[in-house]
Amino acid sequence: MDQWMNYEQFDRQTWHSFFPTDTVRLTQDNLDDIKSLNDRISIEDVQDIYLPLIKMIQLKYQNYQEWQMQKANFLQQKVDRIPYIIGIAGSVAVGKSTIARLLSILLNRLLPDKRVEQMTTDGFLYSNAELKRQGILDRKGFPESYDMEKMLRFMNDVKGGQDVVKAPTYSHQIYDVVPDKPLVIKQPDILIVEGINTLQLPSNQQIYVSDYFDCSIYVDADPALIEQWYLQRFGMLLDTAFTDPSNYYYSYSQGPRDEAFAMAKRVWQQVDLPNLNEYILPTRNRANFILHKTNNHIVDRVYLKRG
Repeated sequence: MDQWMNYEQFDRQTWHSFFPTDTVRLTQDNLDDIKSLNDRISIEDVQDIYLPLIKMIQLKYQNYQEWQMQKANFLQQKVDRIPYIIGIAGSVAVGKSTIARLLSILLNRLLPDKRVEQMTTDGFLYSNAELKRQGILDRKGFPESYDMEKMLRFMNDVKGGQDVVKAPTYSHQIYDVVPDKPLVIKQPDILIVEGINTLQLPSNQQIYVSDYFDCSIYVDADPALIEQWYLQRFGMLLDTAFTDPSNYYYSYSQGPRDEAFAMAKRVWQQVDLPNLNEYILPTRNRANFILHKTNNHIVDRVYLKRG
């Protein structure tokens, strides 16, 4: 079966033609501030890819609001404030965080009367100590390394409209969760959730995290390219760690650089690539939108799910 049969496919020029505005209230400096390490994003990317995408998300959001109102009227209930949740999935190092931050900024500017927040699922990883206790530290990032029950409870509380919901956070500097610095979510109108596992269903659960999503995006690229970006990012992490002994990457920055990169390449081949192929990539066709990247993080194709 053709894996793309449920999607309409558009090249960059065609996608831009659906919303051909050149009004971008952002500068390249703004974009450089939000991009992750070796990621790349330009004003042209915003014009060609992300403004049309935001316009479509706005249309979906308007339909969502209208449905909530019609449903409440039919049931003779008051209209509750139920957050609209956008999920962003894809491999490590593919640029999910940059896209999440960009969409958050664009939505805040497009809908200034709405509260837009974002978060990552990294905080729901078990701590390194717990992963060691379970004997799965070398499986970090795989489905079993996440506290899915806690993540689903968080999503349920957010979707249920609780006034304040707290999510655990994660630090790439210490390579571990940060239990005493939770992210506080206060009744958002729109919540953007990004992470490698946002479209997955672990075998011991009956509910997808994405069951709580109203819109979902998968960031796609050839695995060989993602490996390049992963190693580039690793090099930049080394460059920022060599003066900070508390940084997880400090010890790697002190030794021979070729040995550090050999270690990173092993991690990619033994952990991240198998995780991508076995658990992340198979969820791609659950997304409403697929953004396909090519060299230099340039989005060359957009896939829109039919229906």
